Amino acid sequence: MSRLITVVDDEPDILELVRLHLKRAGFRVEAFDKAEPFLDFINGTRPDLVILDLMLPDVDGLEVCKYLRKKEEFASVPVIMLTARREETDRILGLELGADDYVTKPFSPRELVARVKAVLRRGVSEETSDTIQVGGRLNIDPGKHQVLLDGRKVTLTSTEFRILHLLASKKGWVFSRDRILDFLWGQEKAVLDRTIDVHIKHLREKLGDAGRFIRNVRGVGYKLEE
Repeated sequence: MSRLITVVDDEPDILELVRLHLKRAGFRVEAFDKAEPFLDFINGTRPDLVILDLMLPDVDGLEVCKYLRKKEEFASVPVIMLTARREETDRILGLELGADDYVTKPFSPRELVARVKAVLRRGVSEETSDTIQVGGRLNIDPGKHQVLLDGRKVTLTSTEFRILHLLASKKGWVFSRDRILDFLWGQEKAVLDRTIDVHIKHLREKLGDAGRFIRNVRGVGYKLEE
């Protein structure tokens, strides 16, 4: 069955444009012009990806993103924010709240579809990878897309998991921010370098004292070291 994409935007023209291009690309699409109907829908259905406008008439898109990240069943569902806000601070705020990508209006529907495909491709190459152990405390299972810390499950977003898996796959290697961005987005990369810093910050917070395994190499990037 094709992947299910939910689109939440209060502009009918944009909603129909995005829906049309995603369906042409082979996706199943459910479209909503408000947050409440979308939240009702996901009570019984888990989408593969959410495209979310920030400026909605009933609930702020940032609040919707926070809600998704707090719920274990939706925490790893990728979120692409779609908005007219162009300020860097708005982008960083969206990423701070757990968004995986950020597309500003006006936008190219083809570019949006490419970004959707890029986000969904994350993890595909990891499905048959072996489990990685770090410091006798972290257990990273790519097949299950799961991280255990001292036997307890740690809920990560898809982007956070990908970054952790990349660093852990080559312990001690230093990865520049550009290298990590290339790994995550490939040719569809159109995000800020600071995006990686935001995701690393979240990773360290979620890993608690085990976050010390992720080390900053000043002026270069990041590495994972036991």
